[in-house]
Amino acid sequence: MTPLGGGYLDLATLCRNVVKERSCRPEDGTLHVMVKGGDWAFGCQLVDGAHAAIDTSAVPVPLRIFTPQILGSDGGKLSKSLLNTTADAGDPPGGSTAEWLLNPAVWPGTQADYVEALTGVGELMLSDPRHFYRSYTTTALETLMTSRRPARNQSQAHGRPRSIQIYKQYFDLIADGSKTVEVRVAYDSMKRIKAGDLLNFTCRGEECLTRVKRIGRYGTFKEMFGTEDVKAVNPNATAAEQLRAVQAIFPPHKETLGVLTFKIERVDADE
Repeated sequence: MTPLGGGYLDLATLCRNVVKERSCRPEDGTLHVMVKGGDWAFGCQLVDGAHAAIDTSAVPVPLRIFTPQILGSDGGKLSKSLLNTTADAGDPPGGSTAEWLLNPAVWPGTQADYVEALTGVGELMLSDPRHFYRSYTTTALETLMTSRRPARNQSQAHGRPRSIQIYKQYFDLIADGSKTVEVRVAYDSMKRIKAGDLLNFTCRGEECLTRVKRIGRYGTFKEMFGTEDVKAVNPNATAAEQLRAVQAIFPPHKETLGVLTFKIERVDADE
């Protein structure tokens, strides 16, 4: 490569990643996580080489999580910046790629619907490691997100359950019928649940279908445990133990959203 030869070597992205990772210092006890596309698995080897060249005694780099790569219909990596100017990567503007995949502001629904659909895809990816060893085209991603988005006029009176992931220890209690009250913070998606709705609790490939009988609303977890039947939330733990456990799952900034409880009962999938 020469200054006038027309060659191109993209060092900006590599340098940017080196700077970002060296800026994450663990002294404050914070766990720093970098989320990268799967195509960066090999690029990080160059970043590590740069860290070693700068200082062999450098602090550990942040935890890296590589997510599945999104491809256009031609198999090339989906790139918003390139798609705005050229059709070399993925589908050209106006092509088969849904516009909301590049601009979430034009999602055909409410913002809450979009967040719920995106969260549903995230839950699917986390449900099995094999999902992280493949790439997804925009068509596949669109299908996953829209299939998890309720129809505008569809209610749960038609039997469409809401999927909720839960830890194994609590899943088993719901499955055997000993846990009849589920506790959540008041996210927008949770606040839309109504009495009579179906909740399908999932864990490690297992499912347990339930129906909501009653909903409780509280300002704090402490207030909730002072009202709800503690044994219905977890028959194997005291109120104090449960309070510590739930606060470990939902930190204070989430508790400020409010607390919801769902009185549930097991139902057969055929109902």
